[in-house]
Amino acid sequence: MPTPPSFLPQKGRYRDLIAFQKAECIYDITFYFAHHFLERGDRTIDQMIQAARSGKQNIAEGTAAATTSRETEIKLLNVARASLQELLIDYEDYLRVRDLEQWSLGSEKTSQARRVCWKHNDSAFYREAIKVRTPETIANIAITLIHQADSLLRKLIEAAKAAFLREGGIREEMSRARRAAREQGY
Repeated sequence: MPTPPSFLPQKGRYRDLIAFQKAECIYDITFYFAHHFLERGDRTIDQMIQAARSGKQNIAEGTAAATTSRETEIKLLNVARASLQELLIDYEDYLRVRDLEQWSLGSEKTSQARRVCWKHNDSAFYREAIKVRTPETIANIAITLIHQADSLLRKLIEAAKAAFLREGGIREEMSRARRAAREQGY
């Protein structure tokens, strides 16, 4: 008897996604930042950590869900983006209310941070580097990484939308596989 045609290729290799790697870096930086530079008992500690965690976890969950549901994938990647946007505002608020500098888009500090952040996607690099940085610098590094992750997530969402338009959803995949199986005499 012939082998049935394969369908539903397994997805979910989220650890290979640069967006996930950056989100993991953001989580590690935020965990350190919140515990070292926010006052004990401040609700923002939990909120920042949960927003960073949600960004990372929803990338993993959305990517895994892509095997059977592009809709769920797109929704969860959007949740990841929204969580990181919430975290971005927390970092911006931290800098603003403490009269610290948020590096401007065209500044040399921002350009340098962008180069370093594009080059490094390993959270261990940041866990070590932030130990000797000021809260202002750490917040600006986190902001840079959040912008980079956001850009990557937008591209992943667009790719998922294009894949849906090209391939359809699970029902279309299952119908194609069933027709192919019949044609092969399975």
